[in-house]
Amino acid sequence: MIPDEVEFTVTGTPIPQGSMRAFVRGGRAVVTSDNEKLHEWRARVAAEGDRAMGVFDAFDCPVRVAAVFTMPRPKKPRFRWPAVRPDSDKLARALLDGLTGPVLVDDSRVVDLHVVKVYGDTPGVRVHVEAW
Repeated sequence: MIPDEVEFTVTGTPIPQGSMRAFVRGGRAVVTSDNEKLHEWRARVAAEGDRAMGVFDAFDCPVRVAAVFTMPRPKKPRFRWPAVRPDSDKLARALLDGLTGPVLVDDSRVVDLHVVKVYGDTPGVRVHVEAW
């Protein structure tokens, strides 16, 4: 059974998906992220998502995902909104990869995605997923 919706917060500075690197080791291709903190961030997203899902199964239907990323406030922000790196789409990619498994059967189930970046004192992401 899947829920109608689920909402949760992941604290910590959001990490973007970034570019992937590929190299050959021992005759096998290895693909890795160029950001070492990405694995830890996606694991935190997965853990909080799993906790929020409780006894429910992962969404296996069309879903709407809304995410508000709170970025650390710089000492002298150039703009009112964080119109600087990391890119919203790369933050969303990392988030959706972390949601895949505990919250979503596959991120292809996302048919509506709303992403916002704001400045705040407590970095993290507020996630709302609802069956559509």
